[in-house]
Amino acid sequence: MYKEQIDAWRISCLGANTGEINQTKRLSQELKEEKRRTAEVEKDLRKKEKALAEAAALLLLRKKARAIWGDPEDE
Repeated sequence: MYKEQIDAWRISCLGANTGEINQTKRLSQELKEEKRRTAEVEKDLRKKEKALAEAAALLLLRKKARAIWGDPEDE
């Protein structure tokens, strides 16, 4: 074997590992960003579910009040 072949082989091996490390870092960053985004979306969903439940409760109360006291528009 020649020195140039060994040097080329060494550079090739070191370069292969560097690509893996960079890809791992990139995937880790993407995963972190996706987790943050998921948490934000879930928080927004909980907020909207609470608002929807409140609106449904208000509509139900309005309906019950009209049934008990009548519709003010009828008078």
